[in-house]
Amino acid sequence: MLFNSLHFVVFFIVVTTLYFVLPHRYRWFMLLVASCYFYMVFVPIYILILGGTIIVDYFAGIWLEKMEGKGRRVFLIASLVANIGVLAVFKYYNFLNHNLSVLLNSFGYRNSIPNLSILLPIGLSFHTFQAMSYTIEVYRRKQKAEKNFGIYALYVMFYPQLVAGPIERPQNMLHQFYEKHSFDFKRVVDGLKLMLWGFFIKLVIADRLAIYVNAVYNNPDKHSGFTLALATVFFAFQIYCDFSGYSNIAIGAARVMGFKLMTNFNRPYFSRTISEFWKRWHISLSTWFTDYLYIPLGGNRVSVPRWYFNLFFVFLVSGLWHGANWTFIIWGAINGFYLVFALVTAKWRNKLTAFVGLDRQPSLHRFLQIFTTFILACFAWIFFRANSADDGFLIVRRIFEFQGPLYIGDLPQLAYCVISILFLLLVEMKQEYVIHTPLPFQSRYWLKEQLAYVMLIIIILLIGVFDSSQFIYFQF
Repeated sequence: MLFNSLHFVVFFIVVTTLYFVLPHRYRWFMLLVASCYFYMVFVPIYILILGGTIIVDYFAGIWLEKMEGKGRRVFLIASLVANIGVLAVFKYYNFLNHNLSVLLNSFGYRNSIPNLSILLPIGLSFHTFQAMSYTIEVYRRKQKAEKNFGIYALYVMFYPQLVAGPIERPQNMLHQFYEKHSFDFKRVVDGLKLMLWGFFIKLVIADRLAIYVNAVYNNPDKHSGFTLALATVFFAFQIYCDFSGYSNIAIGAARVMGFKLMTNFNRPYFSRTISEFWKRWHISLSTWFTDYLYIPLGGNRVSVPRWYFNLFFVFLVSGLWHGANWTFIIWGAINGFYLVFALVTAKWRNKLTAFVGLDRQPSLHRFLQIFTTFILACFAWIFFRANSADDGFLIVRRIFEFQGPLYIGDLPQLAYCVISILFLLLVEMKQEYVIHTPLPFQSRYWLKEQLAYVMLIIIILLIGVFDSSQFIYFQF
């Protein structure tokens, strides 16, 4: 079920009302049934795949808690293989098979292994990683195994964050399903406001920017470098508003019922370094890779070359996690290179900053750092958005040539895109430097604050894109 649909609005009202009307002991069951329905709206049969991995991980968790010795590792590996195996078959099988065919063809051989005609279950990477975090935490003795099968199933399937996160941890979520959440007017209103802001940046900003971005990126050979550069900047804000919009709706919907989901975005385009950017962007995934891949590899507690390898490798895997396409692998490699390069050149850059006097101009220095980080992120986004690696390299080449006329398209639409980005930046600048809150229009003047949200509703109804377009991260 798409958040940006009338179907979801009705679903949300019904489920939230039932949640507060039903006695506490029945709420978890109602949420589980509702979450199953929410997921089955997409492709009903895929609920069986999700159910199968839930059963495996549920029993694996119980056995991991009871067992001692080397046998525990066997059950952990079995659980991880079951999860990664499903991910590999549905998400990576055809990609790997295609590349095997290319490799064999280069040597004059033919690959007789057929591709699979299957659709990727929506949100598979998200709930797979959430399930894996449970078994890993039980294995590490940091989380007790959940004995109630229904509660564990709800932990994996909780509808607000089921298909695109945040990727939660069992320590944060499982206990919340046992807690009684009473109706709290202020909490409900705050949750609804966060949802409203999520709808606004998705429907009014992201989906409008998508019109220009799609027109350019789907035909890169027909556009100039200036046009491609502008479309890349637009995409940077499109994907941010699309994904953070989803996260806001998910976090807000959960908050209405009393659940606390982790923050997933923290105004990443105000970051001063790429390292800071990844501490602010898709926080639940970044911390997942840190805890379950980077640190087990040794983190920074190893030799310097190995440390650099760990950073680069984690981002390479992160790129592959996003999609079975060389574009995502290149995107991950670029970000990994950024981090390693920043470490290698840190002393040189500090000396250069002191030499030119930027250390005595903190405001200018901060602006240049933010601007540089944004440009670097945009360069990487080229390959994230490009339809193929060849398209990505073509776009890079044309941008550096920077020749040709600007594609205007619908001039009012283009002007709208620029204005919407400026509005977003103004709102987030206030959040970043003044009010320090996820809610965009907090004010000591009650009426002023409420009018701002009323205006959001009016703008959404007037110029929002209501074509039920999927959120970008649903494909992952």
